This record gives sequence, C-alpha cells and structure tokens, in this order.
Amino acid sequence: MPTDLRLDAFCDLLKLLIRTPSVVGAEWPFFRVLERELVERGAKVTAYQGLLVAQGTDPRSAMFSAHVDRHGLVATGPGEFEYAAFIAQNRGEQSGDSISEQTVQKVAGRFVGERVHAYEPWSGSYLGQATITASSMPEGRDNLVFRLDGLGWLPPGSPVAYLDRLDIHDGLVEAQLDNVLGVAVLVHLFELGFQGTALFSAQEEIGRSWRFVLEWFRRERLETDRLLVVDTSPFPDLAAAREQDLVLRNADATAQFCGPTIQRSRELCERLGIRTCFKDEWIVADNLKRVAIGKPPRSLGRTELGRLIAGSAGRVTGTTLQVPTFDYHTTHETASLHSIEAMLAFLDAWSRGD
Repeated sequence: MPTDLRLDAFCDLLKLLIRTPSVVGAEWPFFRVLERELVERGAKVTAYQGLLVAQGTDPRSAMFSAHVDRHGLVATGPGEFEYAAFIAQNRGEQSGDSISEQTVQKVAGRFVGERVHAYEPWSGSYLGQATITASSMPEGRDNLVFRLDGLGWLPPGSPVAYLDRLDIHDGLVEAQLDNVLGVAVLVHLFELGFQGTALFSAQEEIGRSWRFVLEWFRRERLETDRLLVVDTSPFPDLAAAREQDLVLRNADATAQFCGPTIQRSRELCERLGIRTCFKDEWIVADNLKRVAIGKPPRSLGRTELGRLIAGSAGRVTGTTLQVPTFDYHTTHETASLHSIEAMLAFLDAWSRGD
C-alpha cells in the first residue's frame, strides 16, 4: 500500500467531524461544516435536500458515496427522549431486518452515564448538556426511552447528540464511527487529489438516504454500475474485526450487487495486499453456528446500496467497501488505523484507474 496517505491529517479531520452533531433527521448543521471542509480541499460542492455532492475536475472518473447521519436522541415529550432512528415519524421506512433494528435492544444499557448535548436542528446552535441516567424499552413502546438529568425543557423534536470525542490508542480509533468514518475518508480523498464525485447522504439510519442519491442520478440523467458506498461493518469483537482489513459484499437482503465491480474490487485488494472478507458469506457461515446452538439466524441486513439498486431497477448499482469495527452503534465503536489506511489506499488507487 502507498505510504503517503497523510494519516495524521485524516485523524485531525475525523476529530473535527465527530465533534459536529449529526443526529439522524437533523443533519443540516453537519452538512454546513462538511461543505466548508470540502471547499477548502478544492471540491465544487452542491447542496440538495438530503444530499451534498462534491466534485473535482473529472467527476465521472469515480463515484463514491457515504452517509452523514449518526444515532442520537430526540425530545418526544416532557422530560422524555427516544432513540432518533425509531421515533414515530421515522418508522415508515423501517422493514424490521436492518442491522440498526436488530441491534437496538442489545445496546439499551450501554448509554447510561453518557454525556449528551442538544442543538438547534438548523443553525446547530448549542442548547445545553445533560447525562443519560437510564435507558430502557418499555413494554408497548417499541423504542428505547431515555431519562436525562437535564434538558427537560426542550421542545419536542429537538435533537440530542452524544458528546463524542475521538480516542486513538494502540493502533485503534474509538468513537461513534458509524457513519462519520466514511464521510471523513471521502473528504480526505480530496486532500489526496481525488477529482471524481462524492455523494454525502442523510437519513441512512432510517432507510431513506437511497432516495436522495437516486434523485440526484435522475436529475443528472446518469446511470452507473461502479458506485462504491463506503461504510463500517460490525463484528462481535476485536479479534473477529482484525481477521480482515476491509469488508466486501456480494448482496444484502434487498438486492444482488454488481458482479464486475465486485470482481474489480477483489482484484484491486489482492494487488494492494489488503485482506478481505465478504460480509454476506460471513453472515451465512455464522448463522450455521448460531442455529446449531439454538440461536436465531441474523438477516443479511438492508443497505443503502441494496435499496438503491432495487429502487433504480438496476440502473444505479455497484458495491460496498467497509471498515470492520466492533462495539457497533455505541460511542465506543472501534476500528483499526490499518483498516482505515487500507480503505484510503484502495479508494485512491480505484480513482486513479489502477
């Protein structure tokens, strides 16, 4: 892999983006910061509803996509806060078998003691801080309900983000990495000379982001079979995450991905010395073990790309490229710097036609 990927500059950027709130459904303040960082790196930036498009001087040379939203809370009543992805207004896009929906109950108790801060959803203005004192899924509520030691005066609909910081130790990075890690990677590519197109979509955690991406392709009257969606991929522990540098996919629960693009991805990883696994194959193999010990099998999950392929009838397709992590959907989600370096090296080589 190339060595001049400016990893220190990348980590500085990631620190900044992690500290900028982007609760699903209230991403606009993050888009404003993101636009500034992209323009400073020479990109031409255009904002649409739910989407920011950054382009270099050769926008058709490569097309990458990432999601900007992160999990957080929303004030829903007097002194009451719910998990933002599953409040009533966001339920329409949920199908029951996304990774977020499958893991929400498992992370219920992990947020107690976490500091949070409320912000104004358009300006991003700081509104105050509090600490989570309890979280549970009350019978009949079908969502995590949180109690805080403050912020009870917030009007319903106010977003509340985790007060997150990037921790770098032992070759690892730790924070609420999903989905900000992919965003930071694509922004940093422009610093490395990327001249293609990067799409930054909102509301992926509630299954809506693909609609914004598809609308842009329709607006531009474009089709592609080489879209790469960058993301993170959860594993049960550090050992399992470290068995591969990057994660590829053949399909999700919605659609098959593009075979030639998958093959090119595999071959490029081999040339760069990047170890990979295919997440759909990993899930199938893991499900055999789970069923053997009486546990229910996991779904392949529904991704932005799978929904995009289905929604476009295959006119917009490609594959995914993911950094393996563990402690998914918490403020302690962890990835290795080596995997981040591998993703940067892969995308840089892909965009240069290697």
